[in-house]
Amino acid sequence: MSAIRKVLVVDDDPVVGKSFDRVLTGKGYAVITAASGQEALNKLESEDYDVVFTDIKMPGMSGLDMAEQVKAKRPWLPVVIVTGYGSPDNEARAEAAGVSAFLRKPLSPEMIEGSAQKAFEEKGDAVQAPELPAAQTEQTVAPDAPRSLTRLVKNIALFLAAPFVGLAYILAFPVVGLGMLAWTAIQAQLNKTEASAKQQPVVPAKASALKITALVLLAPFIGLAFVLAGPILGLGLLLWFAFQAWGKLGAKGLANKAE
Repeated sequence: MSAIRKVLVVDDDPVVGKSFDRVLTGKGYAVITAASGQEALNKLESEDYDVVFTDIKMPGMSGLDMAEQVKAKRPWLPVVIVTGYGSPDNEARAEAAGVSAFLRKPLSPEMIEGSAQKAFEEKGDAVQAPELPAAQTEQTVAPDAPRSLTRLVKNIALFLAAPFVGLAYILAFPVVGLGMLAWTAIQAQLNKTEASAKQQPVVPAKASALKITALVLLAPFIGLAFVLAGPILGLGLLLWFAFQAWGKLGAKGLANKAE
């Protein structure tokens, strides 16, 4: 004979517990009820359960708060949210906590039995998953430490180098702009010389002269544009590097707190 599966139903409305009892009792399930999140946590401390169904809105502790505490201490225990106040925020928080399902009231008998069966199958898969020996676990986790340290050093180096990178862009942009103007002028002069050597018509030579004159007149304005744009681009890159570095440091801090 198979062992009786214990179901904990947490809801301040006794009708919900009775509905679960009618559907699941006699099918290999024992239904135990709790009227609040704290009462459910006390029951979980005193005895083992195979699955927890909980409402969200209850006196005192909410069902989401209770689910987070249960999953933090017993990640293998399936928790199913059952509520009439479903919202995207509640669903996102429940998913982040690792709940097995998010059901909306009213529940049909098929939904109750189906969700219970699915939760037990999930728990069976978790129990059957092989556990690594302690020594092997240490060998698996150990290489991650140097990589984390390397990422931290890299992020700090990027943050410290950001001002110098921005300064380099500020200094380089005007020089590059004037260099491009000089190169264009030289190319135009070479074309003029080559055209003269081949005894081409005078019109292209005049056009080249006008082009060179226009470039010379425009050179100060183009150089000024580069001088003005350089600091803005440099500061933008500086802020981008800084945000990237701080973002990674913040993510590392959150990961350490989570651990």
